[in-house]
Amino acid sequence: MSDHAALNAISPIDGRYRRHAEPLAAYFSEAGLIQYRIRVEVEYLIALHGLGLPQLPPLTDSQAEGLRSIYTGFDLGGADEVKQIERTTNHDVKAVEYYIKAKLEAIGLAERAEFVHFGLTSQDVNNTAIPLSMAEATADVLLPALQAVRDDLAGLAEQWKAVPMLARTHGQPASPVTLGKEFAVFVERLDHAIAQFEAVPFAAKFGGATGGFNAHHVAYPEVDWHGFADRFVGEELGLHRSHPTTQIEHYDYLAAWCDALQRIHTILIDLDRDIWHYISLDYFKQKIVEGEVGSSAMPHKVNPIDFENSEGNLGVANALLAHLARKLPISRLQRDLTDSTVLRNIGVPVGHSLVALNALRKGLGKLVLNAPRLEADLEAQWAVVAEAVQTILRREGVANPYEALKALTRGKAGIDAASIAGFIDGLAVSDTVKAELRAITPHNYIGTTGG
Repeated sequence: MSDHAALNAISPIDGRYRRHAEPLAAYFSEAGLIQYRIRVEVEYLIALHGLGLPQLPPLTDSQAEGLRSIYTGFDLGGADEVKQIERTTNHDVKAVEYYIKAKLEAIGLAERAEFVHFGLTSQDVNNTAIPLSMAEATADVLLPALQAVRDDLAGLAEQWKAVPMLARTHGQPASPVTLGKEFAVFVERLDHAIAQFEAVPFAAKFGGATGGFNAHHVAYPEVDWHGFADRFVGEELGLHRSHPTTQIEHYDYLAAWCDALQRIHTILIDLDRDIWHYISLDYFKQKIVEGEVGSSAMPHKVNPIDFENSEGNLGVANALLAHLARKLPISRLQRDLTDSTVLRNIGVPVGHSLVALNALRKGLGKLVLNAPRLEADLEAQWAVVAEAVQTILRREGVANPYEALKALTRGKAGIDAASIAGFIDGLAVSDTVKAELRAITPHNYIGTTGG
């Protein structure tokens, strides 16, 4: 896309953020959709030749290669040709059919032109082309981007696994953790969410105008058309065939895909906000990028813009995914057209997802641990060892230790090492237990992460 085209784009996915979303163009652009439709039509025509129908003698290897070249060699010039045809047909899938028929003469198959789109409705093409594009975009682009974020987090979890940090529950000081463990929490959450996302099948509808292969059956009643469709969709295209259906795919699996991706995004929004807070607490500094400006008015600012950008784009993506998941499975009777325009937007939330993932990775790469700040926060919060002290006293059979520590610490200012030490000195326990209690500090009371 030219600079001027990007500047004139209405959607930021095709404008400001085009560099991030560019890998998705082959799957979700208008040209990409046309190419996937042509691929389905051509592979269907090739599969028909394998049925032994008298009108369709077997293809030679050269003929099959020539047919596949219609989509493997497809480019923007071809897309322009299809769109030119569509100006007359006012029907996008019929334009694809006519485009393919026009290419058959060069392959020596002009006499078989009427078997292009034989017995099909446009949804047999759309509801296989779109899930195929989604499956390949997910495998080729989206999952690698998600995995890269996950791996970055795993690296930071390992790097900071021994760094103690004051926890905050309800925003208040709580039992210390390690910084690495907090990052490992997000790794574990992502691992489960990504596995659920990967497990969602990509479903296709293939069954004629209203799902019963009416036209196919009346022309060739001896053919097992459902068996043919199962093999074509499952083996040739690698998709799950939904059956029985109306004119369109149920979109239930597509909704599940949207929901699963939303869950991943929600986890990442949680991560973005946590890191934003850690930066605001000065637990992290951010690497300075030469020439960057943090604020148009305040020269000192180094804002957490990457995490804010990520959060914003994940929110937009989730809003769109939620609409897709709620709208697409609903269609009046055997089919209405509301899914058509909505489904054309499937690449938009994925584009926002890629923008967000790239921003998040950029932000993670700029984090610089400010260890003295973490240590100072821990040192200022000796009250958090109250949990440890009262638990050991419970073990030792001391009466009402929780209440005693509550009276000492709850809502009290100035609780420090001396305060805790003085409390321990006054306990009616053995010197061994007192030594055990004195050894506990906010810096080492970090539990165990297991594993």
